[in-house]
Amino acid sequence: MAGASPKGILRGSRDTVILLAFVLVPFTLEMFWTFWPALNSVYISLTRWDGISPPQFIGLDNYARMWSDDTFRLALRNTVIWLVLFGGLSVLGGLGLALLLDKPRRGIGIYRAIFFLPVVFSLVVTALVWRMIYQPDGVINSILSAVGLEDQAKIWLGDPDTALYAQILPALWRQIGYIMVLFLAGLKTVDPLLHEAAKMDGASAFERFRYITLPQLRPVSTVVLAVTVIDALRSFDIVWSLTQGGPYHSSELLSTYQFATGVQGSQLGYGSALAVLIFVLTVGTIVVYLARSLREEETA
Repeated sequence: MAGASPKGILRGSRDTVILLAFVLVPFTLEMFWTFWPALNSVYISLTRWDGISPPQFIGLDNYARMWSDDTFRLALRNTVIWLVLFGGLSVLGGLGLALLLDKPRRGIGIYRAIFFLPVVFSLVVTALVWRMIYQPDGVINSILSAVGLEDQAKIWLGDPDTALYAQILPALWRQIGYIMVLFLAGLKTVDPLLHEAAKMDGASAFERFRYITLPQLRPVSTVVLAVTVIDALRSFDIVWSLTQGGPYHSSELLSTYQFATGVQGSQLGYGSALAVLIFVLTVGTIVVYLARSLREEETA
């Protein structure tokens, strides 16, 4: 630059170096701790490896093996059920609580803290609490007996028909408070003047929610979807702590099956293939949603 002083050039160069350092150092650490192991797992998924002897390259055999694996198909079905129920109910529950607790009233902060409190507990502690609730002499069966429904009492975690669904409940208990906080943050961006104008025009509460609140929650909804899908597909701690995927694989998820085969079964190649599949399902679900949202915005 024609009129730039040497001191200004040096200051600009120093700022550029500092900026690059702030960008490149975290990126290098992320590459080392996250991206490289992820890429390495893709290679391992193409091998037969027990973690001790040298890996043997077998191409796509691990992926072909999945479709003849009855336990994999059961785990995939359970994962889809978990994604739909856990994801759908946590979003609906979190949004409902956010709408309920968004209005300023006395003691509202206490109610928000109560619903957010389960998020603070670790997943293992949550599982232990709910294990006591599900005991044959636990809270649920005691309530059923008290209201005359003792014939409906079950060994909830030991019954193949109820084990999976019984574990969705504690996962929701912890997740809904987190989703509530995200939606509460999104509701703060909604202009209250729009609601007042619509109310004066005779719009009902549902119409104001549908045509004003929901469109303005679209940005936070994208974040909620990404968080929910990732949490659903990587759910492990609660299921493993409660049933380890049993009984008879009835509550097996892809994440628990990956751990059981890859780590406990020393089939690291097959376990890595399952991990790659979980990653593809996660990214694919989010990308499909984003593509659909972009098309809707372009149409609008």
